[in-house]
Amino acid sequence: MHTRAFVQRSRSYDSDEHERGAGACEWCEYALVITLATILLIGVSALTVFWVFFYREGYAWADDIPEKQFNLHPTLMVAGFITFSGFSVLLYRICRCFRRIYVKLLHAIFHALAFPCIVIGFLAVLDYHNKKGINNFYSLHSWIGFVAMGLFGLQYAVGFFSFLLLLICNKGTAGFRASLVPVHAAFGILTFVLGVAACLTGLTEKAIFTLGSDTYASMSQEAIVMNAIGMSVVAVAVLVLYTVRGTGGYRLRPAAQHPS
Repeated sequence: MHTRAFVQRSRSYDSDEHERGAGACEWCEYALVITLATILLIGVSALTVFWVFFYREGYAWADDIPEKQFNLHPTLMVAGFITFSGFSVLLYRICRCFRRIYVKLLHAIFHALAFPCIVIGFLAVLDYHNKKGINNFYSLHSWIGFVAMGLFGLQYAVGFFSFLLLLICNKGTAGFRASLVPVHAAFGILTFVLGVAACLTGLTEKAIFTLGSDTYASMSQEAIVMNAIGMSVVAVAVLVLYTVRGTGGYRLRPAAQHPS
């Protein structure tokens, strides 16, 4: 009897140590991924601004320098679709200790920051095309971007109405809001992925049209910077999708309960 009790107690201690080790590793993984994602989300916008000022002569909104007006398009679209939208997705993993309503408000705020970026970025390129006599919505990049903008606007409207306004009648709408969560989450990830695709195709299109195929193929400094922006966008997408993989994302296992 004493031997059996000793074995059971030893297994219990081993299990406790295993759970603590697994929990520590999972927290380290969580902290590493969130830190890298945050750095990249901010860095990709900073790198885009650097590219525009160093190689494309900055920004403007004037008839005599439409090229500088165009520069608003990639900068604001990267900020809206990648940086702000990426943070809005990550909030549900970063703000683990906040009340749910605060997380929803922060989620809505980041989407609210992304909204004017996307709208102004779209108007900038539309006006640029009209000034230069370029056809609108002829490329794959523009088609993907148009769908991404439509889904973003729909997501924001549905999310604002369903998860913020309907909280006024919390108990009466709880079931409806709960059923809408997986749909809203799935379309949110789809919108983010389409935004990434739009940014990547847009960067490639801009590089070939502006630098020319020969200069781009020769790996000039600007081409390297533009490719670095594109790879940063890819890295952001990988990390953001990794944090929200499956349906539960990061769910740290609770400590096992053992009989005394």
